[in-house]
Amino acid sequence: MDNGQKLDSSAPHRPAPSVLYFLFGWLLHVLVSVIGGTLRWRMEDPAGLFTNPPNHPFLLAFWHNRLFLVPYIYRKYCPKRTMAALVSASKDGEKLEQVLTRFNMVCVRGSTSRRGPQAMREVTRLIRQGYDAGITPDGPRGPKYRVQPGVIGLAQLTQNPIAPLSCVLSRKITLKSWDNFMIPLPFSRCVVRLGQPIYVPAGADDAVRENKRLELERVLQALSE
Repeated sequence: MDNGQKLDSSAPHRPAPSVLYFLFGWLLHVLVSVIGGTLRWRMEDPAGLFTNPPNHPFLLAFWHNRLFLVPYIYRKYCPKRTMAALVSASKDGEKLEQVLTRFNMVCVRGSTSRRGPQAMREVTRLIRQGYDAGITPDGPRGPKYRVQPGVIGLAQLTQNPIAPLSCVLSRKITLKSWDNFMIPLPFSRCVVRLGQPIYVPAGADDAVRENKRLELERVLQALSE
């Protein structure tokens, strides 16, 4: 997707964020940018998804606990592309939206428990307009490292490939959250790993979708080792 392509960045109207959420988003954006700028980066991208990106959208899938660096990684390696990020409709999702929008991403609010069908319609529309999609397939509540079926259904519906992504950090802080969220320490080493794209046939039945779900789960686990 060429950045010169005019995209419709319209999104459903939402109330203005509170001052605290606005400040939180600004501060976290600064923190991600500063830490990202100190890291020693290495890219492993055998399919060329980032080094030679396709001219069609892809669904970037990554574990929830790697979320801290993904906006920085996407802007670093895909500066001419635009992403729609699927974000929880919770208060935590509102905080995350304040960060992602500062990385020029469009946020679609929803999860399996809140606004699920509406969010899927919105992100499908944006993908068809040329946006990539960013999805944490084990989020927003887990179980950790278990792919939920939503990303598989979205790939089948849009006929765009899933791009599995993970990153491995040499030094990090691991939080005591449900996903063991990872925050890199400054000046550590970050290896960004992308797997081969995963396609879901338009006519896939339940058995094929389950096989694709397990395939994505295995690939993401392998990329994270």
